[in-house]
Amino acid sequence: MKKLLLAALALSSLFFQPTVNAEEVGCVSTTWRVVNNDKVCVQSFNDPDIEGVVCHLSHAQTGGISGALGLAENPSRFAISCRQVGPIKAEKAIPDKKENIFTQRMSLLFKDLNVTRLLDKPNNTLVYLVVSERVIEGSPYNSISGVPLMPWGDKMPEVTFKK
Repeated sequence: MKKLLLAALALSSLFFQPTVNAEEVGCVSTTWRVVNNDKVCVQSFNDPDIEGVVCHLSHAQTGGISGALGLAENPSRFAISCRQVGPIKAEKAIPDKKENIFTQRMSLLFKDLNVTRLLDKPNNTLVYLVVSERVIEGSPYNSISGVPLMPWGDKMPEVTFKK
């Protein structure tokens, strides 16, 4: 029964992914392989709910034949940097609690890279946390970035928070 539940969770994660699309900025090879080098790749994505915030995410990609076929499990090593790139504006109220805003598959079925937005209300800062999650066991490797809610030119941030 437990194996059936884990399989169902894995399959459901294939279909229920956040809709944020990342754009590849570029990749740098780290290990030479005859077929498809190991790389560190950088992607960018905008916060889907907050205009004026962009995040850059770097992560390792396993090469070789299994990497080329999409069967390799990528390492849980990544970094994130989020910045204000314009006036901050949110169309909807931002939750006080955590909110998953970006997910990317790191293996065929069981491993995802997730970016979660947290609100540090006392310091008026949006905090972005990237972690690796597995169906059975995640990884302690993580990276964070903070974006203070500050004016952009003469425009004040337009963000409301819900409890």
